[in-house]
Amino acid sequence: MSNDEQKTMKFNIEDDNSAQAKAVLMQVFAALEEKGYDPIVQMVGYFISGDPSYITSHNNARALIHKLDRDELLSELLRFYIDAHEGQ
Repeated sequence: MSNDEQKTMKFNIEDDNSAQAKAVLMQVFAALEEKGYDPIVQMVGYFISGDPSYITSHNNARALIHKLDRDELLSELLRFYIDAHEGQ
């Protein structure tokens, strides 16, 4: 294995959008739920594929989720999860 294969890449995300990401996730979740979809399944499909058709256009959810990069949204989800489980 070469030295390049052993290096860890550093991934940087601006933390400034945390509140906006949280708001978008909550609004999209609510819109999916209102339309009768399983929000978790739909959002996972979107995060994995990047295909916006997983997100309903109801209450402008599809446009909202496109305002932020998927990596910013995933970062907020991970941050929330870790914060909720610290000290357990």
